[in-house]
Amino acid sequence: MSLLNHQIELLAPARDAEIGIEAINHGADAVYIGGPGFGARASAGNDIRDIERLCKHAHRFGSRIFITLNTILRDDELEPARQMAWDVYNAGADVLIVQDMGLLEIDLPPIQLHASTQTDIRSVEKARFMQDVGFSQIVLARELTLEQIRDIHQGLDPNRCQLEFFVHGALCVAYSGQCYISHAHTGRSANRGDCSQACRLPYQVTDSQGRFVAHDKHVLSMKDNNQSDNLEALIDAGVRSFKIEGRYKDMAYVKNITAHYRRLIDEVIESREGSYDPARPPLARASSGRTRFTFTPDPNQNFNREFTDYFVNGRQDDIGAFDTPKNPGQAIGWVTQVGPNWIELETSSPATVLHNGDGLCYYDLQKELVGVAINRAEPASAGKVGHWRVFPKDPMEGFKDLRRGTEINRNRDMDWVRLLEKKSSERRIGVWAALQDTPDGFELQLTDEDGHQGSARLQHPHEPARDAQRNEASLREHLGKFGATVFEPIDVSVALSQPWFVPASVLNPLRRDAIAALEAARAAAYQRPQRGQAVQPPVNYPEDTLSYLANVFNDRARAFYARHGVKVIAAAYESHEEEGEVSLMITKHCVRFSMSLCPKQAKGVTGVQGTVRAEPLTLINGKEKLTLRFDCKPCEMHVVGKIKRSVLNQAKAEPLTFYRTRPEAKPLH
Repeated sequence: MSLLNHQIELLAPARDAEIGIEAINHGADAVYIGGPGFGARASAGNDIRDIERLCKHAHRFGSRIFITLNTILRDDELEPARQMAWDVYNAGADVLIVQDMGLLEIDLPPIQLHASTQTDIRSVEKARFMQDVGFSQIVLARELTLEQIRDIHQGLDPNRCQLEFFVHGALCVAYSGQCYISHAHTGRSANRGDCSQACRLPYQVTDSQGRFVAHDKHVLSMKDNNQSDNLEALIDAGVRSFKIEGRYKDMAYVKNITAHYRRLIDEVIESREGSYDPARPPLARASSGRTRFTFTPDPNQNFNREFTDYFVNGRQDDIGAFDTPKNPGQAIGWVTQVGPNWIELETSSPATVLHNGDGLCYYDLQKELVGVAINRAEPASAGKVGHWRVFPKDPMEGFKDLRRGTEINRNRDMDWVRLLEKKSSERRIGVWAALQDTPDGFELQLTDEDGHQGSARLQHPHEPARDAQRNEASLREHLGKFGATVFEPIDVSVALSQPWFVPASVLNPLRRDAIAALEAARAAAYQRPQRGQAVQPPVNYPEDTLSYLANVFNDRARAFYARHGVKVIAAAYESHEEEGEVSLMITKHCVRFSMSLCPKQAKGVTGVQGTVRAEPLTLINGKEKLTLRFDCKPCEMHVVGKIKRSVLNQAKAEPLTFYRTRPEAKPLH
């Protein structure tokens, strides 16, 4: 197997360059960030100068910068997208993450391409196609199991294409790239970076006879992804890039979650050092340096909707955050008394300390989460450890169903927030330093952990030291002071022909110049990853017919698929050619299964078998109605609806004229 296939990449998100720099400092091997436009997070764009600054910092450690150019594009946007691609490439970016196949038909820079999760890769055939058209890394669908990931890995050439998988963060309930509810209801397209998040809304769920199945439940809202316990299994299945979701997340989230997965991945790598077991081959970090943290990473401290490992280990019945899409936090105690402007609490652990500014919350009798922001917190009374009196920021009458015995959670710990506002990590590259004398002075040679070298010479008279032992100790001490650089000494050797005295005023500039030379050597040696080459002649796409689900929104994308053997190509949903009822969302999550109404669950239950059918359900939120249909063979749910007339009446994009014949819709149950 290639060295590349032994490297494990931790890929962190960044809303801006400052967060990206801290992601690198906290151990990221790569960072993905939006450029000036065309990213799938509409309000997370960045200036080219910031991209350049981030690239320079990342490349010092051999870390890479990925630019998200992962929206579908109109014909008139292809040229600005091309220009942006060249701009970020010239700024030093290493990779473009793309969704729109039209980009493969234009004059892109020689930059490596990665297939976005919006390309919806769930099969060996689709993955192999992406490899054969030139993608060097593909982001798999979040819904895949370990077995499915392994099958895809075995169907690819690891020297040409690596697998990337989301391991943490918010989950889109739909197959990524296969959700159109936002566009149908608001005109805001998820595939163009502007999702309205209809999946987080509360819905009434009714059956075919109008009976309530669920009342005001967030039945399309998933818990947050957390694959902490599955990293080694995912590595063994073939994943090589571990992606953290969160380009809208704040600095504290990126620091904490990057540090958390850095530690876990390092543990796996270190456990295999010197391994000769073919089933557990040695692994390596994908970038240089070691990271030390001033805090203990804890994913529970950041916003989360509780955690799930989703479908990695097969279908689970607890993947939904149906009660609330908010952050419930962690249970800390119970209410003991409610006063006119205060609440008294008893914490479950005497070690729990409450702070001014903490955020508390509780569930009311309707299971809705109610937030309580603390204005002031103080011990309730002397001698009562674990008893606190808190004064909320908001009036007491607003806290519905708050009474004695109510369980209280904390979803913001100000002590933790302040901890991560400070410097919280150091990332250093190990260096061997060797001092030797020259005919007219001294030379310091530095060799880093990657084998790069930098050296500096300085003319200075050779003066014998008065105390040889003390002199050598002093030399080692001064040479090992790497200060605020990105380097730290592994070993310092003093190989002088005699115990010469070298003053600190000589050693300091010598060390500084050698470090500058080593930095220059590392920069000169850095190579951006190469662009994958497409197979010639062009391979055929796995299907010869594409519906609106293929998200073809420009003429170049149409030309791409035609060049790869597709005969019938329908327009993207955003082109407004699908005015009737269609699947607005396709998802592996099944509402019937989550509510124990799945026909497969009923098999073998006396008196039930054959009576439970996958009949449609209806979702209702205010005036909005959506139909749930169930395709039981692939075990998928379709959320069916139609585009609003108000959206159709909005200013349309430039008309698309190349679509004439569309495939017939296949009816579901």
